[in-house]
Amino acid sequence: MLDILDTMTSHRTSQTMKPATAAKKLGVYLEATPAEFQEGVVSRDELNALQTDPPEWLRELRRDGPHPRPVVAARLGVSISGLARGGVTEALTTEQIEALRNDSPEWLQKERAVQAEVRKEAARIKEKRTEQAERADRTRP
Repeated sequence: MLDILDTMTSHRTSQTMKPATAAKKLGVYLEATPAEFQEGVVSRDELNALQTDPPEWLRELRRDGPHPRPVVAARLGVSISGLARGGVTEALTTEQIEALRNDSPEWLQKERAVQAEVRKEAARIKEKRTEQAERADRTRP
């Protein structure tokens, strides 16, 4: 029985993921990646190598875009839902994100204010939980 388990573990294949998953983990827009990346599978080792020593195409995508919506939202300081409410449904380039920041349309100002309130409330809740935990620690025998 042990021989079978040893054989099984020694022949383990590297875990792979779909290109969409790898692109998400890399923070890039899948449709802007090279065809070889989009059509293949990515192993855990390949993903680690891409993160550790990104090739030029990956550095360029991260720098100039187009960027996926989570990246666009983070760079603008809003939620993904806020982007949708503002009418932004597509990937944007760094240049387009900068233009939005500079123009500061009303929807962006409003969504940034909403996001600031969300962060403030999250901090308040965290502080309250910390205080409750400290009180509970002090009352334990």
